[in-house]
Amino acid sequence: MSELILVVDDDPVQRRLLEGILDKLGYKAMSVDGGQEALDTLSSEKGKKIKAVILDLVMPDVDGIAVLNGMAADNHPQPVIIQTAQGGVETAVNAMRAGAVDFVVKPAAPQRLQVSLQNALKMGALTGEIKRITKKRLGKLTVKEIISSSPSMDSVKQIVTKAAKSNIPVLVEGESGVGKEMIARAIQGMSGRSDKKLVTVNCGALPENLVESILFGHEKGAFTGASEKHAGKFQEAHGGTLFLDEVGELAPDIQVKLLRAIQEGEVDPVGSTKSVKVDIRIVSATNRNLLEEVRNGNFREDLYYRLSVFPMTIPPLRERKEDIPELVRHFVARLSVEENKVINGISKNAMDLLTNYHWPGNIRQLENTIFRAVVLCESDELDVCDFPQLQSGPATEQVQGLPKAAETPPMETPIATPHQSAPPANLGADEGLGLLTFEGEVISLEEAESRVIEFAMDRYDGKMSEIARRLGIGRSTLYRKMRHYGLEAHEVMED
Repeated sequence: MSELILVVDDDPVQRRLLEGILDKLGYKAMSVDGGQEALDTLSSEKGKKIKAVILDLVMPDVDGIAVLNGMAADNHPQPVIIQTAQGGVETAVNAMRAGAVDFVVKPAAPQRLQVSLQNALKMGALTGEIKRITKKRLGKLTVKEIISSSPSMDSVKQIVTKAAKSNIPVLVEGESGVGKEMIARAIQGMSGRSDKKLVTVNCGALPENLVESILFGHEKGAFTGASEKHAGKFQEAHGGTLFLDEVGELAPDIQVKLLRAIQEGEVDPVGSTKSVKVDIRIVSATNRNLLEEVRNGNFREDLYYRLSVFPMTIPPLRERKEDIPELVRHFVARLSVEENKVINGISKNAMDLLTNYHWPGNIRQLENTIFRAVVLCESDELDVCDFPQLQSGPATEQVQGLPKAAETPPMETPIATPHQSAPPANLGADEGLGLLTFEGEVISLEEAESRVIEFAMDRYDGKMSEIARRLGIGRSTLYRKMRHYGLEAHEVMED
């Protein structure tokens, strides 16, 4: 689950030393004993999973500077930390000019190496984000910009690459927040229509009385309020790609008109007597099981087969946990810059917490969780205490037969209090504060106490005297327990 770091050094003792340090810091090490082997490794399939390189400067075959030049020539994006026994200023300057992001002198202390790696990974994440933003704006996004190294997503990338080579209609299926729009943008960016527009329509957010007008356009005076002629999304996407997000939300009458537009390659604007020809590539997405919707009579079978000529399914984040560390560092780097905060990385314990969480909201929930943690963080590194909602939220819930972590924090779930009647009889014993672990076992008393205190803090708006009285403990005891459970980040009121 940890980032893979490539160690390049011809000294076996140094390699073993670095491997041990990286393991203790929570990284995974891959070692090679020469510069040429390093370049070959970076160009191989394994190289795609390498996130940073620790490179010896002086080696007998291909030295560090030659490796840096080779990486630049082959467009390898991994940040490089140079390590050498020669600590002169001129040596450091030459290494930086060749593309290294940091320079450490052997033997580097673990703390120094940790800071250097955190900065290197953050810089790599920011560089990748700049490339993604630029390519997204230009409509040139490809699968290379999709942050993922899991085998299941490698298969998806291969399918996307094949789909992009033709105009075949694509249906992207997957839970909310898995990145379906990113897939649609990659399809468009690698297609022959990459120089044309990608027009996105969220079908679930269209006002019911304006769906037809928004999709197909209308003439001036076609209905009350139609003061100007309007070209719909189909005409706007002419020559490019139309992305129909949450297409399963469309009403049956609109499904009929959508089917005709796709079949005939033309649309009928509201109030017009003439059809308008359109040349578009259709990519649609849904978080529903459309085939099941067809069986239930909620979605037209003929439209389903028109949209699902080339179906693909994006796995949820819980099934590709290898991607979580990379996504976390990407979001930390970007959001800390946006919030103007100096956050260099995340602790191993916090990363373990995030990696083992179930993420029912997938990548979108992960991003929002990191955003909240960045705002809460009071140091230069995110730690477990910056994620109180993950520690105290309900551990699991049952969704489609799978154990799944609940998105709703426990303080939003009603429980019995002196001023409130008990929960309804049909509320299960574990639904109040999440009393079961992911494996279905009862949580510890310490964990339960932490959740009750956090619930009470939210319930009584941080009024410490009231919270202590309701919990039946003294204020000093309450403060001590808050420090113990890492709840100091909550806003409190000194009443």
